[in-house]
Amino acid sequence: MRLTAALSVVLALSASQVFAQTLDRIAESGEIRLGVRADAAPMSFVGADGAPAGYSVGVCNSVVELLGQSLGQEITAVPITVSAGDRFDAVAEGRVDMLCGAATITLERRESVDFSIPIFVDGAAVMLRAGYDPEFSALDGKRIGVRADTSTETVLRNSVEASGMSSEIVTFDSHEGAVAALVGEEIDAYFGDQSILFALYFAAEDPSALVVSDNTLTVEKQGLALPRGDDDFRLEVDRALSAIYASGRMREIFEANLPGATPGAALQALFLIAPELP
Repeated sequence: MRLTAALSVVLALSASQVFAQTLDRIAESGEIRLGVRADAAPMSFVGADGAPAGYSVGVCNSVVELLGQSLGQEITAVPITVSAGDRFDAVAEGRVDMLCGAATITLERRESVDFSIPIFVDGAAVMLRAGYDPEFSALDGKRIGVRADTSTETVLRNSVEASGMSSEIVTFDSHEGAVAALVGEEIDAYFGDQSILFALYFAAEDPSALVVSDNTLTVEKQGLALPRGDDDFRLEVDRALSAIYASGRMREIFEANLPGATPGAALQALFLIAPELP
């Protein structure tokens, strides 16, 4: 037992030493590896030019610029595509230095990765065919779709169970497939982050056939996932984010990536309270 405990300590220290070198490795290579989602518009997606785009990507690019200033050199962002299923593993295993997507901060996820201060506030909402009741109780006995391997799936399953509903939960590997199933009446509703649902709504072939609920099941803070245990790197990222908030750049990124949208009350409050004092 003592040998096992000692070995665990050595492994933990070794992992800490590896992750503690993030800033040194970035400075040495001149590169930072950014994990990006290709299917989480408007937060993170691949644009028409094949380059990563979206709110979170814009935030990450601004962070990289400020990290370069802090290190006194130009830093090149190297995008690495990740999925909803492997995104946190990519950070935990050291394949990605910073995750730029729609990542809700949860205690369970913090067992394997760290998070920056919040960069966005979202919530789980529902997309329905036009004319359907958006109240959650009206979905009792219905087929409800949700993106697999997301915090929204966990929230949905817990909410259905707590409400004693007999709804069937159907998981999807892509948002687009879920919307097609909704339009084709294979499911009755689709749950997801409200920001993502609005992006899907505006991109739909016939938006008038769909509706996104104004209310949300949750209020979820989103952050940039970082290697666990690397306090120096997280401090530099938080310092950069605080500067981005204080300068008004964060609001500019919001307006550029969600044109015409009005920040919700929680996000407006975040714009005011998020910056950390120097």
